[in-house]
Amino acid sequence: MRILFENDHAGSRMYGMSHRIYQFAEAFIARGHEVMIVGASYSHVRRINPETHGFYTRERIDGIEYRWLRTPRYSGNGVGRVIHMLTYRLLLWLYAGKIAREFHPDVVICAGVETFDIYGCVRIAKKVKARLIYEVRDLWPLTPIMLGDYSPKHPFIQMMQKAENYAYRHADAVVSLLLDAHEHMIEHGLGSKPFYFIPNGVVAADWQITDPGEEGLKRHVQDVHLDILRNAHKEGKVVIGYVGTLNLANDIDILIHGFGRLKRDDTILVLVGSGMEEGHLKSIIARERYSNIFFLGQQPKQDIPYYLSLIDIAYLGMKRSPLVFTFGMSPNKIYDYMMAGKPIVQAIDAANNIVEIANCGIYAEPDNVEAVRNAIQQLIDMGPEKRRELGENGREYVLSHNTYDVLTDEYLRALSGEPPSREA
Repeated sequence: MRILFENDHAGSRMYGMSHRIYQFAEAFIARGHEVMIVGASYSHVRRINPETHGFYTRERIDGIEYRWLRTPRYSGNGVGRVIHMLTYRLLLWLYAGKIAREFHPDVVICAGVETFDIYGCVRIAKKVKARLIYEVRDLWPLTPIMLGDYSPKHPFIQMMQKAENYAYRHADAVVSLLLDAHEHMIEHGLGSKPFYFIPNGVVAADWQITDPGEEGLKRHVQDVHLDILRNAHKEGKVVIGYVGTLNLANDIDILIHGFGRLKRDDTILVLVGSGMEEGHLKSIIARERYSNIFFLGQQPKQDIPYYLSLIDIAYLGMKRSPLVFTFGMSPNKIYDYMMAGKPIVQAIDAANNIVEIANCGIYAEPDNVEAVRNAIQQLIDMGPEKRRELGENGREYVLSHNTYDVLTDEYLRALSGEPPSREA
């Protein structure tokens, strides 16, 4: 089968996030299929962006064919990002025929975040009579309506809504990371066509630490960071950790205030990541005179297992959202924490409470400093043996349900037209 994946933020091991498409592409190739990924030349989520020559650049990475459509750089969420978004969708439409002729896919997977990608993807699929799968990570335009206070009558929102409805009507099937989004999709045009719940996952081999011991840590953890973490353990301190983007949505300020209220000298907090909120978070720490909080910066994906091996308790938060509460969630970082065998403080109200389902941590009310403080305190008081037991519960769960080997079986059912393995 020849499978075309489309997503403007698509990445690779070399370029960095977004990894989901790349991981499925690797898994499809391992099963004997051919894969092409179409993406934008620039994305703010990548560590490195590809070099392009003209508006259409070919590249081959790890056996995967890539086609990069040249888009302008941007920063923040202003006009520049809108121009980037529209430029990419226009180029996807214009180059649809060329992409179809070069690769001649059997299946087209439209996996962009914003709904406008669907027009270019439908055009590619129609030219070669390919099966069309629409992958939904977030519900647009419902997300900006509910979280950004945009009016449903705003012209841009209405354009997005028209595109979402068009996507459900023209797709042969939908794949979604949102467990409870099926009814919403039916209401917007999906009808009786199949719905496949396929969350994010992990590559089990990435979590087999091949370089164990002190030498391995020295190769994968920066010296200054290793000193901080090693010294904390030598002094008998409990290390609280967060790995991910430092943005407003992930409630890192709540974590910092919750940790600060512990008022304990036998704990430290480490933040592994970067993002637009970093300066603001540092100003909170300075203003409140919180101590024992360290920023370790963004680290390569292959080094994350080594950093997490030095953390005792992991934090996962998200601002209270009716979308997550209603439709569910599938954040990458929770599966990383679970694979690392770490007990989790989950400060997220979700339709699918993964920490509760897997019995691998403690739920804390989101946006509630005292609740987060109490959850951290509870895990500290449990002691290392009980924390290890919770962490192992999480690891066993993710190995059974969320490795890409397991998820690929379900994805191939969607691509080939077999019915979902579970009812929506």
